Amino acid sequence: MDLKVISVLSAILVLALSTLAEGRVPPTRCQCKQALSERRNCGYPGISAAECRKAGCCFNASYSGVPWCFSPKVKRVKKLCPTEPHARRNCGFPGITAKQCERKGCCFRAHPAGVPWCFYHHVVEEGC
Repeated sequence: MDLKVISVLSAILVLALSTLAEGRVPPTRCQCKQALSERRNCGYPGISAAECRKAGCCFNASYSGVPWCFSPKVKRVKKLCPTEPHARRNCGFPGITAKQCERKGCCFRAHPAGVPWCFYHHVVEEGC
């Protein structure tokens, strides 16, 4: 490969990785829904809403005397086996047994025909 092409590809890779490293996953509405007394400071005086969210924190400036940029609650999730057969994402292989499927941490339902019998859970957030 040409040296110029390698240099350009390297620069793109470095830029992409630095962009990923900067921001965090923004918290969900459920994680930010908390009593005023539970807010723990996550920023600095004068932080903007954008900078706060970029740091992975919640922002709400509606009340004085409490942190506006605050730490989100821990995300609580639960795993559910999808009830709709066509929502199943295959987790196994043809002929997999229920025991083999469950050992993989997946759901197993041997019906109906034409859809995966061993399939992944749906993950949903709870406590909102």
